[in-house]
Amino acid sequence: MKPAMDKPGGSGRPASSLVPPARPRGRPAGIRAVLVSAALLLAAATGSGRQAQAVPQPAQLQAPPPAQLQAPPPSELQAPPAAPAPSRPSLAPPAQNPPPPPPTAAPQSPPPPPQNPPAPGESPAAPAAPTVPPLPPASPQEAADVQALLDRVNFSPGVVDGAFGENTRKALAGFQEAHDLPVTGQVDPLTWQNLLAASGGKPWTEYTITADDTKGPFYEIPADMEAKAKLPALGYESPLQLLAERFHASEKLLHARNPQAQFVAGETIQVPNVRQVPERRTASPPANARIVVSKSRLTLTVDNGDDLLFFAPVSAGSEHDPLPLGNWKVLGVSHRPVFHYNPQLFWDANPKNAKAAIAPGPNNPVGLVWIDLSKEHYGIHGTPDPEKIGTTYSHGCVRMTNWDALTVAGLVKPGTAVVFEP
Repeated sequence: MKPAMDKPGGSGRPASSLVPPARPRGRPAGIRAVLVSAALLLAAATGSGRQAQAVPQPAQLQAPPPAQLQAPPPSELQAPPAAPAPSRPSLAPPAQNPPPPPPTAAPQSPPPPPQNPPAPGESPAAPAAPTVPPLPPASPQEAADVQALLDRVNFSPGVVDGAFGENTRKALAGFQEAHDLPVTGQVDPLTWQNLLAASGGKPWTEYTITADDTKGPFYEIPADMEAKAKLPALGYESPLQLLAERFHASEKLLHARNPQAQFVAGETIQVPNVRQVPERRTASPPANARIVVSKSRLTLTVDNGDDLLFFAPVSAGSEHDPLPLGNWKVLGVSHRPVFHYNPQLFWDANPKNAKAAIAPGPNNPVGLVWIDLSKEHYGIHGTPDPEKIGTTYSHGCVRMTNWDALTVAGLVKPGTAVVFEP
């Protein structure tokens, strides 16, 4: 449903505060370098270790006079290396080439399986390349950590709630695809290493609650539209709701992370270290930005040519109000819009309700921002219920969390192309 809009002013999301991840064509160079260096060091260490085992120590082998030299049985003999030390006499190569037993091994211990010696006139075969050990397991395997880091690199999981839900899997898959990684939607070791490198690897931070955070006013928000119309603003219901939205988290997660907190001024709490999203932008949006909304995947992306700037989950249309597929354009952006409720435009509205104007605020039916589209009555907007994104349907529009809608608003301008695809 399209709200009444004042003339869109200069507003939105500063491009400088959003760090658009250029679409890389492979694993980041830093990670490749680390992995290759580790493999080479291991190979060198393994190769040198094998050669050292092939050289008998003086305490193990003492050459007898030439007239008394006899080859021991094959089960007790290791062929010396191809180029033995000059101070030791050469022994004729035996039929088998097992490694020598360790100095402390009992004589009756069976030796390792023998290796075939090279044929006469041939050089010994090069040792087999060592097997590179696997990367450490995906760590720390806590969903909230993964969600916070994805949010930091502009692959929004929606709400940071500490659960590996569908929105988090979508964000992981989008991150993997953009970084040329196997697309699994799971936190495999390679994905985790790339995510740590791209995000800075710090999923949590401390925040001290200020007096402004707790001064209000706060409101009890009714469900009925006519009752909402009587409120002077649709502000936050509590300091906890304000903090949860600021840090893109669920109230439940903040409680769980800070079990002793009262969420009052002066308290220092643990919060997700997510990207910061101001309401008003201070820089021009990209020249060739484009919005693409997938009806089947319930995702939105913003790209600028070959660069993927932003990824987020959405609710988009329903059986009664399907998403209008096709090509559209942005007409304008309205921050803190007034929502003009018309029950005739909603199939599930109470027909007895009258038209109503709903005051602005984060708990307004369209949230903190409305991006008006060239399709009449349709737009991209925020929501007062961020945890329902991707799990419920909309009345035809594209609904996002308030922080994700503000991010998109900061990347577009009148004339920006919008594609609604199946």
